[in-house]
Amino acid sequence: SIAAIAQVELKTKQENQEIGSILKIEGSKIILQEVISTPKGTSIAVKNLFFNIPARRNFLKSNAVETRHIIDEFQRVALAHPNIGFSLYHNDKEVYFLKSENFRQRITAIFGNRINDKLVPINETTDLVKITGFVASPKFAKKKRGEQFFFANNRFIKSNYLNHAVNKAYEGLLDNGYFPSYFMFLEVDPKTIDINIHPTKTEVKFENESDIYAILRATVKHSLGQYNIAPLLDFNRDDSMDVPYSYKNSSKTTPTISVDTDFNPFKSGIKSNYTPKKEKTNWESLYVDTNSSDINQVNIVVESDISQPDLFNDLDEKHTTKTLQLQKKYIVSSLKNSMIVIKQSLAHQRILYEELLTKITVKEAVSQQLLIPIEIEFTKQDVAILFETKQELENIGFQFAEFRSDCVIFDGIPTTIPQDKLVGILEEIIDSVKLETEQDNFGLLDAIIKSLAKSLAIKSGKQLNSKEQEEIINKLFSCKEPNYSPYGKLIFTKLPLDEIEQ
Repeated sequence: SIAAIAQVELKTKQENQEIGSILKIEGSKIILQEVISTPKGTSIAVKNLFFNIPARRNFLKSNAVETRHIIDEFQRVALAHPNIGFSLYHNDKEVYFLKSENFRQRITAIFGNRINDKLVPINETTDLVKITGFVASPKFAKKKRGEQFFFANNRFIKSNYLNHAVNKAYEGLLDNGYFPSYFMFLEVDPKTIDINIHPTKTEVKFENESDIYAILRATVKHSLGQYNIAPLLDFNRDDSMDVPYSYKNSSKTTPTISVDTDFNPFKSGIKSNYTPKKEKTNWESLYVDTNSSDINQVNIVVESDISQPDLFNDLDEKHTTKTLQLQKKYIVSSLKNSMIVIKQSLAHQRILYEELLTKITVKEAVSQQLLIPIEIEFTKQDVAILFETKQELENIGFQFAEFRSDCVIFDGIPTTIPQDKLVGILEEIIDSVKLETEQDNFGLLDAIIKSLAKSLAIKSGKQLNSKEQEEIINKLFSCKEPNYSPYGKLIFTKLPLDEIEQ
């Protein structure tokens, strides 16, 4: 099928032969087939994809997006076969060089050494399925689903059902919006699995899917508990109460008590260190050194109670408020002939989006210089994405000190981004860039701004006072497009007075 829409060149030679063969196919037509001197093994080159179908070629995305798709597929194949060496080059630059190794080493080689300490091994064998692999510790969970891999009989698969089983095993261990990483092999009887669900062969159907779900959930939960990842019922042990091993063979004896029978505390001959203090009968003698004439009574500072603000000093303002917050999610306000219900999170996204867009357009993004540069670890693929979008990120306010193979060092970040949320925001930006399909620079920049606005916007469940509610409403309706969020969702709904009266 690839040879039908591309130019394919195949060179191959068996180990026991002196010469090999070359085969060239273009659009399903054999152009060349002859013997050739070539190293042992097989080499396949695919060039000019969709050269004979220009209409289909127009649906290809930008080079950066298609390259990321190739890298994703390379990672899946390399993880499925850790016993085989792989190498990947892009524009004559080495991206991956993987040796034959075990599964843990292969994961580390692809995603960086930092992931090695996060991995928790999994191993369970039943009559239905054999589960092996690794899951990541909950404290290393991410806000994206990138590092999630299922392999059924050494074939990469996608299964929302099994993914739900893993998430249930992490229940109570992850913050809202975070996802675990896992790399798991499932070995089942080939007769009990159907791979012809989707043309890409990544979606499968198991015969005993509910049973595999229960086994997978229990296996992950057991491993998290076995390696002290999940909280267990435990009691604090006092080391001082431990009995030494040397007491094991000692004979039991009754404790003895020694008493001094000649001791009498009331005998006059016993000396005591206690000397009672003499009480002063004249209290005025306590102030014999104080001269009342030396005290300036005018300048005496008397300790007073800390003044507290009046709880009702803004009573009039509260009576005149025009907004109301419902369920910490919606802002309700009245218009002339209607009532308006605004989603506070979407409204704030629109406000931040247009503010960031304005700052970038006029090159006024403000950066906060860091006293100590921040070093954040990423995969090689994520580092490459940050390097590709360096100019756009610098326009927002990021300042880069150095790019390394598995980390990026920042010496400046935008003033609008809290330092403790920097990693999560960068992961969301990287994820949005991976999903971006536009080919121009503005499309890439727009995706970054959208992701940043979504990350910084207030979330549902946040309590807002009346001033904050009114500020959001005023800023929203001063935007160029107040009706929809940056992602095209409706921000507010109007309820006419006639409908309310009904």
